[in-house]
Amino acid sequence: MSHVVVTGGAGFIGSHIVKYLCEQDNDVTVIDNFSCGFQDNLAHCDQRKLSILEIDLRNYNDTVKAMRGAEIVFHLAADPDVKSSIINPAGHYENNIQVTYNVLEGMRQEGVVPIVFTSSSVVYGEADVIPTPEDYPLHPISIYGSTKLACEVMINGYTAAFNIRALMLRPANIIGKNGTHGVILDFINKLKSNPKELEILGDGTQQKSYLHASDFVRAVMQGYQYFERNNSKSEIYNVGNLDSLNVIEIAKLVVAGMGLKDTELKLTGGVDGGRGWIGDVKTMLLSIDKLEKIGWQPSMGSNSAVVKTISESIS
Repeated sequence: MSHVVVTGGAGFIGSHIVKYLCEQDNDVTVIDNFSCGFQDNLAHCDQRKLSILEIDLRNYNDTVKAMRGAEIVFHLAADPDVKSSIINPAGHYENNIQVTYNVLEGMRQEGVVPIVFTSSSVVYGEADVIPTPEDYPLHPISIYGSTKLACEVMINGYTAAFNIRALMLRPANIIGKNGTHGVILDFINKLKSNPKELEILGDGTQQKSYLHASDFVRAVMQGYQYFERNNSKSEIYNVGNLDSLNVIEIAKLVVAGMGLKDTELKLTGGVDGGRGWIGDVKTMLLSIDKLEKIGWQPSMGSNSAVVKTISESIS
């Protein structure tokens, strides 16, 4: 790698990727419209290796021009909130599907070959096989998940029709510093407002895997190195942890991490069998056998990742 483009590079996960790429002496161009990302997220990156393009990737012409000179594209730009996709499906179509098409077209026209795409574990929907492997049938139950699957299919079409290679990653819940949404941040904000009571969406039994952003970055880079060594045309990896936590366990960790006592946990009961919201996958644990075979493992379990994220988020 040398000249790398990172879409959504000022966002939560994107900024962690950018920091690593700069540390490895790459010239990195961040493309972000700063609707979800922040300049401060990039403050700890080597500014000599970094350039920032503030453009809206929904603009086709601007996106095509932004791909010029790139040697690889890490495509993370998206509307990442599963819950909001029910309220604003058009926004998810534009920011996920339309933007991915524009990026792929820019790559095709500018002769950029590899793309590293961040998809999502929610493309599986409510899987019957736990841990869920990469070859499990894809049946997303949210608009967000459907847009991510549509992007995967479109990327596969471009790898088949054009000289484009693709590494696609399906992450579990990625947590850590600079996060902008998710259950941990939701609980922290609620407890700051009212430390005596914590509302929990759903029946509290939602059981999911959590991975710290630092482990995710290692997985991305190790997967990419293997992908390059084998000159693969297209590859898909689950990226998750070996264990999981339920929402009540996370709530108790947040309460303890904030030094609170006698906080009442109030369950809403949820929708559709105890889900937190429509489209919420109630149980998620990915098989990471494929990544383990190339030498990657998470450095901390879900519990430790959550505790670390709580500390990073309230400090």
